[in-house]
Amino acid sequence: MSIGQMLALDFMRNAFVTGGCIALAAGLVGYFVVLRNEVFTSDALGHVAFTGSLGGLLAGLNLLAGVFGSCIAVALAIGTFGGRGRGRDVAIGTIFAWVLGIGVLFLSVYTSAQSGATGSVGISVLFGSILGLQPIQVVVGSIIGIATCAVTLLVARPLLFVSLDPDVALARGVPTRALTALFLVLVAVTVAESVQAVGALLIFGLMVTPAAVAQNLSARPWLGMALSALIALAAVWIGLVLSFYISYPASFFITALAFAAYLVSQLGRRVLPAASR
Repeated sequence: MSIGQMLALDFMRNAFVTGGCIALAAGLVGYFVVLRNEVFTSDALGHVAFTGSLGGLLAGLNLLAGVFGSCIAVALAIGTFGGRGRGRDVAIGTIFAWVLGIGVLFLSVYTSAQSGATGSVGISVLFGSILGLQPIQVVVGSIIGIATCAVTLLVARPLLFVSLDPDVALARGVPTRALTALFLVLVAVTVAESVQAVGALLIFGLMVTPAAVAQNLSARPWLGMALSALIALAAVWIGLVLSFYISYPASFFITALAFAAYLVSQLGRRVLPAASR
C-alpha cells in the first residue's frame, strides 16, 4: 500500500495531525525541561497522568478531564512546595510516592470493577493509542498542542533568562515565580497530551530524548528549540509509517527512533572533537 493510500485512511490522518501537534509541543517544552534539569518532574507527571485517568474514570469523568486536571494540579503543587535544588527534588519525590500510592488504590478498585472496554482504556493510557484516537481526542489534542507551542514561544525569551540565571533574572525584575508556575503548567499539559501518543510509561521518549539530542547538536537556544521540535515530529511521523507497514506498536517505534537519534548525537559529540584534535 502506498503512502497516498495510507493517508486516505481516517485513523492515519488523525494520527499524523494530532501526533504532529503533540510532538511539536513536546519538543519545545521538553527543551526547557532538559535545560532546567527537571526531567524527574516530567517522569512524575507521567505517572500522575495514569493515576488521574483512573481516578477520572472511577468518578465517571471523561478520560481527558482526569488526565489534564490531575497533571495540572500536581504540577502547581510541585511549584508551590518545591523551590529549587534539593528542596524541589524532595517535594517531587514526596508527591510522586503519594500519587503512586493513590494509583495502587485506584488500580485495585478499577480492576475489580472493569469490563473489557474499560480495561483497554487503562492499557492505552499506559502505552499510548495514537492509532485509535477518538474524534474528541483529535480535536482536543491538536488544539492544545498548537496552543502549547504558541504560549511556549511567547514566553521563551524570559523563560530562557530564568532558566540560565534565575538570580540575575529576579534582580532584573523578571517575574520568576509566575514564569516557573506557567512553565510547570505547560509541562503538565504537554505530558497529559503526550500520553495519547506514547503513554504514561514512555513519556521520556517524546519529551526528554529529542531535547537531549538537540542540546547535543547545538548550544544555541533558539536553534536547539527548533531542532528539538523537529526531531520529536520526525520520530512521531516516521514511527507512524513504520507502525502501519510493520504492524508493531507506534509508541515502540517513536521511542526507539528518538533513542537512536540520541545515540547518534552522543557518538557525534565524542567523534567530532577527537577528529578535530
